[in-house]
Amino acid sequence: MNTLRALTLTAILALVTAGTAVAGEPTDQVRRSVDEVLKIVQSQPDGPARRTAVRQAANRLFDFEETAKRALGPHWQQRTPTEREKFVRLFSDLLEAAYVGKIDLYQGEKITYVGETVDGDQATVKTRIVTKQGNEVPVDYRLLREMDGWRVYDVIIEGVSLVANYRTQFNKIIQTSSYDDLVKRMRAKDFSAPEGNRGRRS
Repeated sequence: MNTLRALTLTAILALVTAGTAVAGEPTDQVRRSVDEVLKIVQSQPDGPARRTAVRQAANRLFDFEETAKRALGPHWQQRTPTEREKFVRLFSDLLEAAYVGKIDLYQGEKITYVGETVDGDQATVKTRIVTKQGNEVPVDYRLLREMDGWRVYDVIIEGVSLVANYRTQFNKIIQTSSYDDLVKRMRAKDFSAPEGNRGRRS
């Protein structure tokens, strides 16, 4: 399984079969969302309705504002409240275009929960994707404790961070062109899903 495919599967919660879970609130939150997607995929045919349902499930697990903030990096502080709101919306749409439409890439991979660490209001849930060939791909979910529970702000696969990948792309565009150009490209969804570099972290 290549990194892009693994990132696609995890970022949209297309890991729809779970192994034995490690006890803990962050792990339970991830597992509940995975189970929710399982029901959606099993009960609904492919199409706009299923993609909408998957995105709604993702919205309950992922803090897209926090993810967008980290992906924009230092440029976030320079944005007005209105610009930030628009950026979060565009970023969410970008992720949907990059991942939710590819839910059919799921081919029966299994996910097992192998560990959890909690440090104050931050946590990491460690999982493994097990392919049909028996290969294991490490996937870490990074979460923050919020008023309504734990929510994911990054997914790291074999050391490849979703946030760091997008941050690299966004920063390059802003530095070589402008923030307005970045927004224009996000509206046009003129991005490929990030493949990243091994070892990149948010």
